[in-house]
Amino acid sequence: MANRSRDEARARTVRASALAHLTLAVVWSMKSRILLGAIAAITAANLHAQSLEATAISGVIAPNTQIQLIGENFKGTEGPVALPDGTVLFTQAQINEVTRIASDGSVSSFVEKSNGANGLGFNGQGELVAVETSPSGIGVIYPADQARVLVDKYQDTPLNRPNDLVVAKSGAIYFTDPGPRPEPGQPRSKTAVYQVSPKGDVNLIASDIERPNGIQLSPDDKVLYVANTLGEYVIAFDIGKEGKVSNRRNFAKLAGFKDTDLGPASGADGLAVDSKGRLYVATSAGVEVFDNKGTALGVVSLPKQPQNLAFAGKDKKTLYVVGRGSVYSIPTLAHGPTTRAK
Repeated sequence: MANRSRDEARARTVRASALAHLTLAVVWSMKSRILLGAIAAITAANLHAQSLEATAISGVIAPNTQIQLIGENFKGTEGPVALPDGTVLFTQAQINEVTRIASDGSVSSFVEKSNGANGLGFNGQGELVAVETSPSGIGVIYPADQARVLVDKYQDTPLNRPNDLVVAKSGAIYFTDPGPRPEPGQPRSKTAVYQVSPKGDVNLIASDIERPNGIQLSPDDKVLYVANTLGEYVIAFDIGKEGKVSNRRNFAKLAGFKDTDLGPASGADGLAVDSKGRLYVATSAGVEVFDNKGTALGVVSLPKQPQNLAFAGKDKKTLYVVGRGSVYSIPTLAHGPTTRAK
């Protein structure tokens, strides 16, 4: 009888233990489902936050177009330009490299030891021409066996720190040199816009633009555009024979112009054009788009302020935008000019 009582007590203990384990398992299962649900919700929220819809602009960007984040945490992002195969290059000046984005979005080094390259362009010989900042100048950096300095002075005075360039079909190179300001007692060239003629002569175009930054040509090479980071307008010049400029004017009024801690500024930076002559401007407002008469068409907002942009990809119908360490791509209805890399 005592043995049977002990067996019954032992059975009750086993059942109680099993019930306790079952209850614990149910509780943990419920907690796990709640935790997994929370993780899923956070993941979905993150994905939603990263799924950015571009502003629709007639003839430029279709409705419901998604902006793709190619990558972030790059060490300086500038100078995008298309390669002949549709892939795109951009610069990482902080690590002294020109970087390539393949058609599948993968990233690799294209030119190492780039002399601090910033703005990029291709000449008629297929050579990669760059604004160099270490030391300051304009030079060919690719192919390696053709690397050379094209210009580093104006009237025997060293350049400040050139920023961006565009190469005309004639072979002329237009570039901006916004600074930095020279130290006292150190002779430096003016903050200005310059042209390097096909013969290699350096000509001053304008020295009264507060901070010339991005620079671009119309598809027919007849109009030169200059972004003034501190100004309210993109400035335009007509280009005549031998690349001489005239008819300076305020071309496009920028929505990004606002008061900042350092005074009024638009943040206007890089420029691009499409085959219809529309102008794309990276500003503090985003990517501002104008028709070839300077009429505003719309603004594409981005998570980070853009610094420069270029058409590339298949049929040059993808707009690549770089800025603040990030690279984005936007499928477009418009396509970049076919007669130049940018």
